[in-house]
Amino acid sequence: MVRPAMSGEGHPPDQQPEEPDPHADHRRFSAAAWSVPSYLLSGMAVYGGLGWLLDRWLGTSALFPIGILVGLGLALYLVYIRYGR
Repeated sequence: MVRPAMSGEGHPPDQQPEEPDPHADHRRFSAAAWSVPSYLLSGMAVYGGLGWLLDRWLGTSALFPIGILVGLGLALYLVYIRYGR
C-alpha cells in the first residue's frame, strides 16, 4: 500500500494545488499550428532531397518529384496520426 504523500496524490498542507492555466488551450493550438506546416515542409524537403540525390546518382529526372510527393504523403499521414484522431 502506498501512502498518498509518497504517490504524489497528496499535497502538503502549506501548498495548494495549482490553478488550471486558462491559456493552455491557446498554447496547444499554437504549437499544433506551427508543427503541422513544419511536418509538411520537412517531409517534402527530406524526401525531395533524397529523390534529387538519387536522380543525380542514377542520371534520371523522375525521382525528385516522386520524392516530394512521397514526403508530402508521409507528412500528411504523420499529421493525421498525431492530430487527427
